[in-house]
Amino acid sequence: MHELAFPLLVGLIAIALAFDFLNGLHDAANSIATVVSTRLLSPVAAVVFAAFGNFAAYWLVGLHVAETVGKGIVDKDAVTPAVVFGALIGAMFWNVVTWLKGIPSSSSHALIGGLLGAGIAHGGFDVVESSGTTKTVIAIFLSPVIGFALAMLMVLITSWLFKGFQPRRAEGVFKSLHLVSSAAYSISHGGNDAQKTMGIITVLLYSTGHLKGEFHVPEWVVISCYAAIALGTMSGGWRIIKTMGTKITKLNHHTGFSASTAGSIVVFGASAFGIPVSTTHAITGSVIGTGAARKASAVRWGIAGRVVTAWFITIPASAGVGAVFYVLTRMF
Repeated sequence: MHELAFPLLVGLIAIALAFDFLNGLHDAANSIATVVSTRLLSPVAAVVFAAFGNFAAYWLVGLHVAETVGKGIVDKDAVTPAVVFGALIGAMFWNVVTWLKGIPSSSSHALIGGLLGAGIAHGGFDVVESSGTTKTVIAIFLSPVIGFALAMLMVLITSWLFKGFQPRRAEGVFKSLHLVSSAAYSISHGGNDAQKTMGIITVLLYSTGHLKGEFHVPEWVVISCYAAIALGTMSGGWRIIKTMGTKITKLNHHTGFSASTAGSIVVFGASAFGIPVSTTHAITGSVIGTGAARKASAVRWGIAGRVVTAWFITIPASAGVGAVFYVLTRMF
């Protein structure tokens, strides 16, 4: 057990909730880019809609992801308050950089990278839990590929099913389906992303002796994290929304529905297995898949390549910053 003055504990929890808020702000595009770019909802209505979906995950999604982050990435007995601080600052730094650049990188993997960097700086590579880390790294590659394939398949199947419909009637059907699929994606986003912060706060409480009994996520932590990510989503994230909704490929209600559906399948599936998957990777791969289903030239591959590059450097970059800030705490 590591001793920590109560005001410092409260401060670290506040930083964790600030990261969760920033996660919602940064990843708002994941939930609402398709409905905003197709003008299904106004920007203001869309962020409120998505924020409600993020919080609704509280009643609908289990806590498997929180448990993976709390004890499945870095050995929970090796986590100190300094490790938590380094992890959070590393993740927040990368989030701010990519938000300012309008690049839809992964808040999830920024946090995982920060945790790994700070954890390794503290205890070496032996503290890394291979099972949780391995499935998270595999998901980096698989989630966008699965999203891409599912979205492409959705576009092709629904195009065939609706080929006899009048265009106006088909558009009306897809408009309704698009709203439903966007709600599902908002719920899946909250159910996966908010839980990473739950895991961080829980392992902090565990390491300082404030968590009694078995390793579990306290109810107040669950509610606080869902509220923080919902508030962050309500605050916008317009630069990334522009990239996701208009720059990669042009969306309509048909392709928007296909992308949101494919993305929600990927994220709900990952949450069921306790994998802290990137909701950004899932929906971006899905958006690219809808464009490729129409024709390769419908995708702006230069923008897509820039996004993919950010995916690959997110964990190393945030790990480096996390390690630096961990070392800085040891100086004091």
